[in-house]
Amino acid sequence: MESPCSSPHTASMFRYLNPKSLLTMQQLETTIIPVSLSGEPLMFVDELTLANPGTLVNSNQRTRNQFRPRVGKGGSASYQLRQYAEVTLGGGSLRKVVKLPEGEDENEWLAVNMVDFYNQINLLYGAITEFCSPQSCPEMKATDEFEYLWQDSENYKRPTKMPAPAYIEQLMSWVQANIDNEQVLPSKIGVPFPKSFPALVRQIFKRMYRVYAHIYCHHYPVIRELGLEPHLNTSFKQYVLFVDEHGLASGRDYWGPLGDLVDSMLKSD
Repeated sequence: MESPCSSPHTASMFRYLNPKSLLTMQQLETTIIPVSLSGEPLMFVDELTLANPGTLVNSNQRTRNQFRPRVGKGGSASYQLRQYAEVTLGGGSLRKVVKLPEGEDENEWLAVNMVDFYNQINLLYGAITEFCSPQSCPEMKATDEFEYLWQDSENYKRPTKMPAPAYIEQLMSWVQANIDNEQVLPSKIGVPFPKSFPALVRQIFKRMYRVYAHIYCHHYPVIRELGLEPHLNTSFKQYVLFVDEHGLASGRDYWGPLGDLVDSMLKSD
């Protein structure tokens, strides 16, 4: 599969895999079970060429500890929903994975999947952080047509331009703060979700999409060289189907540069 966006990189630039990426890749193997874009399970074997750690310089100096999976909160209901999602994903049926299980609370299902996609995106981006630096990605873009500015209610009250690594760090920290906030994701059984929760979920999903878009448009050759193309495609297709199933997107403009890829994913399932 060719990159959905034009990329300034060539595959030959990424011949070697930094050993620091191995742990992240092992986590990806157990977190995202690859399926083809048509929904069939994929069977593949990766051969990785390892470089001497001393010969590589990580141009992104942020600690990888900032990109680690979060544990979902909640009682037995949340745990059961996560188990259900894992079992159905193992069967390769992504459309079935994203559907609300019969008799379950919709907000609970949104919360479980929000945490799941947060973890998946953390792992995918964590695998390529050494190739995404303020020098290589001075702006948070998905092609030259779409640039994303950061804004929040605390430190950046006006839309702010920043390099892609800084933007993604702000984004993931913001999502993490919401996950850890008991007023947003109550962990005690019987405590209701706030009325604003569905709107917040839509905003979180919209912002998390931008990481997928940046990876596809600016780091796809890296993903292919690391053998992570099936994991990225599976994760993104599951995301697309979930957003479609639960009405989290608003219009075609939502998908921006990946509109054609999204259309093909929706038609193939």
